[in-house]
Amino acid sequence: MTGQVDKNKVIAVLEEIAILLELKNEIVFKVRAYENAARALEGSPRDLDELVETGELSKLKGIGAHLEAIILDLYRNGRSVEYETMRREFPDTLFELFRVPGLGAKRIKVLYEKLKIKSVADLEKACLENRLSALEGFGAKSQGKILLGVLHFKKSRGHFRIDFAEHESGKISGYLRGQKGIMKMEVAGSIRRRKEIVKDIDILVSAQNPQAIHDAFVRYPETESVIAHGDTKSGIVLKSGMNCDLRTVSVKEFPCALYYFTGSKEHNVAVRTLAKKQSIKINEYGLFKGKKVIPCPDEAAIFKMLGLHFIPPELRENDGEIEFAGKKPIPPLIEENEIRGLLHVHTTASDGVASLEDMVRACEEKGYAYVGISDHSQSARYANGLDMARLKKQWKEIDQWQKKFKIRIFKGIESDIRADGRLDYPDAVLAELDFVIGAIHGGFQMSEKEMTERIRRAMENKFMTVLAHPTGRLLLEREPYAVDLMKLIDCAEKCGIVMELNAHPSRLDLDWRMCRVAKSKGVTVGIHPDAHSVEGLDVIRYGIGIARKGWLEKKDVLNALSLAKVEAFLKKRK
Repeated sequence: MTGQVDKNKVIAVLEEIAILLELKNEIVFKVRAYENAARALEGSPRDLDELVETGELSKLKGIGAHLEAIILDLYRNGRSVEYETMRREFPDTLFELFRVPGLGAKRIKVLYEKLKIKSVADLEKACLENRLSALEGFGAKSQGKILLGVLHFKKSRGHFRIDFAEHESGKISGYLRGQKGIMKMEVAGSIRRRKEIVKDIDILVSAQNPQAIHDAFVRYPETESVIAHGDTKSGIVLKSGMNCDLRTVSVKEFPCALYYFTGSKEHNVAVRTLAKKQSIKINEYGLFKGKKVIPCPDEAAIFKMLGLHFIPPELRENDGEIEFAGKKPIPPLIEENEIRGLLHVHTTASDGVASLEDMVRACEEKGYAYVGISDHSQSARYANGLDMARLKKQWKEIDQWQKKFKIRIFKGIESDIRADGRLDYPDAVLAELDFVIGAIHGGFQMSEKEMTERIRRAMENKFMTVLAHPTGRLLLEREPYAVDLMKLIDCAEKCGIVMELNAHPSRLDLDWRMCRVAKSKGVTVGIHPDAHSVEGLDVIRYGIGIARKGWLEKKDVLNALSLAKVEAFLKKRK
């Protein structure tokens, strides 16, 4: 049996029930039960279908009879009466507030009860009228930060992270592939270009009966509303809030249409200008010399006809790729199958949801040659960071598991960079680690000069190996902290520090634009999953997309090196 909803949807509902319970002033134990159930599901490597079919769902830690009943209700019926009953107690617009940086359930509850704030619009008005500054637990400083958060929310509305967009496009693509007469189909647009933030889904299809495909498209079960319904173009709004457009073309038109609808707009304009100089017209229907159609069986033929080497979709941003491809081939960009190991992996020792054994086994089963365990350091109390005694205990555990696994297990730590630039353990402790990831997790309000100096001091510590998520951004949630990245990249070049490209789709930090800068300076980049669960290991593919956008090749990436070369690199850092 296949369920009505997938595991991600169930996790989202459980997390929202926890929020609802907190808004209702329920006891902390009850709130935590739903949060823990969501984490247990997230940490399980099995999909929901398998958990239900095998009866393993109730065996997951934290999922008792009541929670199992809610999950099964969602799985079998696509809804939960208990969840819907609770949600009706609050206005729908209230849930927008959870997307405003700096607001959690407790603060939203106060705003709702004391100031009758039910939406982001209400919140903005209250800030502008200075009503939050007199509220207990807020003040003028908090009010200012919340107002900035409101502005960030408004700017990001209608935008979606690449992982969400990929998930939604995958579901509707699977639905369409189940229709009769599909000959070719691709997801185009910014998803194909692997942008970190996506506005909508563009699907291109060639079919024997286009009208039947458009009819099926507008009947997609997760359609909220139909924007347009034609025989070559249709548009819908999904229940998730994303817009999705479907275009159908003939098989002959497909290559040019795929190229055109992949974009970007800026790239397309530049290529059309180049084509015009050669008396060639290019649009979604084909290439034309006067009225004559120039046959193009694939995208490579389009570029060749224009005197260009093939440009991969990820690079089509009009950021120098056209000029480059006019002179020589694009270098071979990093591929996911070239990744040899994963660093920046968390376990239950700190804030992960899978044991060291489970994380190591999963990496070995995926064919990696090495894995770097890097739980949080002692200052990270919010993440159950390891004090020196627990860290040394973990080293012994790694030694024991190393005897049982073929994969090489590196001993590491994600060390908080303190306000003064010091790392989170004495040098004598850091010296015993195979690698040290330095990271900022607090003190975001420093000036650019202060933050840059803070990180620079840490990078000059001879035991630091990697600078994690260099700007601290959380996409659609939190702006980057103020920092001079150019200076940090220069420091990385000088000190031999690896700049992390954090592959988690909420971060994707280092930004792809700065990956090009790092590459130009000869700075090594590490594509790291920042995994807190077995499933979290798979986010590496999002990092690969950003690395490719940043022109990175295998030789530019630390964890694309062989085990022997990584061992040599880490020893050299000492």
